[in-house]
Amino acid sequence: MGTKTRGVLIGIICAVVVIAAFLLLSQGTTSFQAKYEGVDLSTDVEGIGRSDTYDGYLAAHADVSSGAEMVAVDLVTFEGDGEVRTEDGAECVYTADNNVTTWKVNVPEEGMYNILLDYKTVDSRGVDIERAVYINGELPFAGASTLRFSRLWTDDPSDFAEDGSFRKDNQGNHIRPSQIERFEWQQAYCRDDMGYTTEPYQFYFQAGENTLSLEAINEPVILRAITLTPVEVKQDYSAYLAQQPQMETSEESKNWSLTLQGEEAQLRSSPSLYPRYDHASPVTEPYDVSKTVLNYIGGDPWNNAGQWIQWDFEVPEDGYYNITIKARQAYQRGALSARSVYIDGEIPFDGLAEISFGYDTAWQLCTLEDGEGTPYRFYLTAGKHTIRLEATLGAMGNILKDMEESIFRLNQIYRKVLVLTGVNPDRFRDYNLAKVYPEVIEAMDLESKRLYKLVDDTVALTGQKSDRVAVAQTLAVQLEQFVEHNERITQSFVNFKDNITSLGTAMQNMAETKLDVDAIIISGENAKLPKYKDGFFARMGHEIRACVASYFVDYNALGDVYDENADDLIEVWLVTGRDQSTVLKTMVDDTFTPASGIKVNVKLVAADAILNAVMAGNGPDVILSVDGWFAVNYAMRHAVEDLTQFEDFEEVIQPFYQSALDPLTYDDGTRKGIYALPETQIFSVLFYREDVLEELGLEVPQTWEDLIAILPTIQGNNMSVGVPFPDISTVDMSGFNALIYQNGGAIYSEDKQRTVIDSEAGVAAFKFYTSLYNDYGLPTVFDFVSRFRSGEMPVGVGQYTLYNTLTVSAPEIRGLWDFTLYPGTLKEDGTIDRSVHANGACCMMVATDDENMKRNAWEFMKWWVSADAQVRFGREMESVLGSSARYTTANTEALEQLAWSTDQLAVLKEQQKWARGFPEIAGGYSTTRHMTNAIRKVINDKDDPRETLLTYTRTINEEIKIKRREFGLPIDGEEGTK
Repeated sequence: MGTKTRGVLIGIICAVVVIAAFLLLSQGTTSFQAKYEGVDLSTDVEGIGRSDTYDGYLAAHADVSSGAEMVAVDLVTFEGDGEVRTEDGAECVYTADNNVTTWKVNVPEEGMYNILLDYKTVDSRGVDIERAVYINGELPFAGASTLRFSRLWTDDPSDFAEDGSFRKDNQGNHIRPSQIERFEWQQAYCRDDMGYTTEPYQFYFQAGENTLSLEAINEPVILRAITLTPVEVKQDYSAYLAQQPQMETSEESKNWSLTLQGEEAQLRSSPSLYPRYDHASPVTEPYDVSKTVLNYIGGDPWNNAGQWIQWDFEVPEDGYYNITIKARQAYQRGALSARSVYIDGEIPFDGLAEISFGYDTAWQLCTLEDGEGTPYRFYLTAGKHTIRLEATLGAMGNILKDMEESIFRLNQIYRKVLVLTGVNPDRFRDYNLAKVYPEVIEAMDLESKRLYKLVDDTVALTGQKSDRVAVAQTLAVQLEQFVEHNERITQSFVNFKDNITSLGTAMQNMAETKLDVDAIIISGENAKLPKYKDGFFARMGHEIRACVASYFVDYNALGDVYDENADDLIEVWLVTGRDQSTVLKTMVDDTFTPASGIKVNVKLVAADAILNAVMAGNGPDVILSVDGWFAVNYAMRHAVEDLTQFEDFEEVIQPFYQSALDPLTYDDGTRKGIYALPETQIFSVLFYREDVLEELGLEVPQTWEDLIAILPTIQGNNMSVGVPFPDISTVDMSGFNALIYQNGGAIYSEDKQRTVIDSEAGVAAFKFYTSLYNDYGLPTVFDFVSRFRSGEMPVGVGQYTLYNTLTVSAPEIRGLWDFTLYPGTLKEDGTIDRSVHANGACCMMVATDDENMKRNAWEFMKWWVSADAQVRFGREMESVLGSSARYTTANTEALEQLAWSTDQLAVLKEQQKWARGFPEIAGGYSTTRHMTNAIRKVINDKDDPRETLLTYTRTINEEIKIKRREFGLPIDGEEGTK
């Protein structure tokens, strides 16, 4: 191809790209109003939608006005559960987990009221208070069952230096202070826990006697007052100014200013809102290019509506002041992050209910001002005040609420069509959907119009069409095509489901409201604000300094770093992540080392680097958070210490079930010991969709027989049940192992020299497990979270950590699902064996002849697996990474103190009793490998289960013999060598 021709082609391609971009941008500003104009979008098609929404509740009471006066509840006169206590000179009521407390309330006038609680938290598991509200014995709407009330958290004063500054390690890095709870009285309204509805919930009370009940869903609390208040309407700015004194501030105060550093906040609603460090900008204050300096607050954890941070400040005299926030929203391009501003506990006027911060990678000075750019004038009296920034969704809340309800309806539509067509419809078959399900076609038409309006509302708010809301437009177009051409429903059914999932993901992203705060400036009206030079040359200088520093700073060394020749020093390697290692090192430096005198160097390493280092004699003294199978594999090589040698070993392992110790036990016939301590333990439970099972008229299965019994109904509606299968991506043998245990079998013989899965119990388990897929048609490959969200898989077995994933990723089904005990096998005596496979992480002591090193390492390991350390680590990790990172401790005492509700904890404690650890032996890797092959062969090739199991068992045992010979271990019938 000639140069000239190539140039012409490039020119044509560039022109096409420009035109396409122009058309795309033009399309982005197109309004879809014509598609939904004149259509009543508030109605639902019968059988599609939720009848218990807050919007529906308000619509049912649209003709009821606000109450005229406050009504105080006679708190100490109640029925049901509760305990009257005297707190701070006042009679109060203490309510514990699962308590239901009812009060009679005489309301002088019918109306809509907000409910205000005056409460104080008590020392417990450290999670938010959860309550459900019932009016006259009924739950008024779905949101009233998930009310949350925050705790008060602050930096631990003992974590600061004598001068009040952040403590530093011996490398000059700031040490993040731990978060402790403050038990003080606070007031909060009953409001939407998701933040979609920004104003407090309104509740209808009839004139005369009513009952008000609070059900304790999670955590105890002390109530000092409950008040029904008239629905509050915030005043505007002009009304606020009219109420303030008309006075002149002195020249000194007009030029006065105070800078509140973001990281020096006094209170926060969550322990995750701790001070953070930033190396990305040269204008972050304070600034250091090489040291870890805590210099801002907020970030990724400040992501949920209702989370707040509060600062204390003082002004020198009565007068008018301006407020400026130095903030950065560098998380979502094309999105806004909003905050409500509270001064002394109240939002002074409506303009502060939603302050928006647009996307920018640089710090911005945002002076609180009106729409015309005139700074708000705040009247403050001389003395102490507070300013609080609370995350809010603002106007985006209504859009997200509509989107969540739309996702719920779309999943209902999907399931209705699914009943007729199945997951993969025949593209060439006419299902006559318009005749069979005319309501579904009608619902698709209505939902398409709702989605078009949702797109318009989002573009009107943000000023542009982002990729997130584009998913809603894609679905709107798809539904419109489905209505016009019914045959396309079956042709694009799988794509339709994927689009619904994508819309759910987009909703999660749109609900994010992250923000960084470097400083808040309180200033007189004439004070000059500081200028921050964050231009090209400033950034270039910053990058050069950072590059130079990287050659001299060891970023893998954490906290206090000691000379390797120091006395009483141990080296600990951790393989999880930087967040985990930072938390661990902080705990070591402020707790373990001061109490024991043992110094600890912590290093973050890759798991595959450990074995070579240990065998070469360059390894650490203690290894943390490695998979349980590491212990036996290292023990075979005499690379780790037998922990039973320590006198207090039995005392240390008291908080652990035997199931957590079994995988860490090595018995080769010549020596037997436990070569690690358990850190975490994970096992499976049964997840279920309450709404779908109720719709189908089914009970939650307790046994495998129950599960088989409900399969015809579930599969008759083209739904399915999820049981873990060892597919190519995830070799999950937990389902099969559990069945072996429930049938009374075992994986290995008592002497650990061979597998016994070919026993009658093993054969029975293998036959039943493979029949689940061959005879009962359970899927072998599936995305459980996605199918559970849609309702396509209303029942499924999974590790209990899935709870955290579902809580975060599926807000549209909150309150509609739960988990319970693992399906069991009914025994002759009528009991149910719920044995379940368990696995987890452990910590090991590398083998050494140094007795002093052994004692020091043992002291560290004892401290690390203790309840106190595990609880603190679990809470700290949840505060850093959120509820999706809830810690799965193996310590039974620690588990009870983590952030599970009472009901959830009861299930976990009961299921943990049934946990069975997978024993590790020489050559044990072959068991999982060949059993996976056996299962696949029976399912894919339909081979006889018994014969297949016996064949692969022989192969496994041969592999075990080979490995035992390699390590010189005794073998029955052979003369072993040591």
